Amino acid sequence: MITGIAHTAFRVKDLHSSIEFYTKFLEFKEAFRLLHDDGTPWLVYLQINSNTFIELFPEGTERTPVTGDSIGFMHLCLDVDDIFAMVDTLRHRGLECPGEPKMGKDGNWQYWIKDPDGNDIELMQIMPDSLQIKNSKY
Repeated sequence: MITGIAHTAFRVKDLHSSIEFYTKFLEFKEAFRLLHDDGTPWLVYLQINSNTFIELFPEGTERTPVTGDSIGFMHLCLDVDDIFAMVDTLRHRGLECPGEPKMGKDGNWQYWIKDPDGNDIELMQIMPDSLQIKNSKY
């Protein structure tokens, strides 16, 4: 039985900048690193919660644009308990956050940010009357 999403992985251009973004602004914790035989990082695991992680693979060189017609990855969505407080916190930490959260068609509050490589990250506050809650099978 599948119980959740264990991790998502990104190839990043600048490992240091990406680690700083995810740890400083989103407060993920660096869990561990796997190294190549020469001691350089192969990948870095950042922990979101007890069993959810983001993997960062260094030395990306070619940005693959995500467009409205792309097939594949579109964005990462992070569940937050208070979207307005989260956006205020990100602003206080120094992240540029224009505009305000908006109510989505699914009945949840949402706000969008980007990581250093331009990957879209949606912040979502699941609301009690949202389509996700109304249609939850768990």
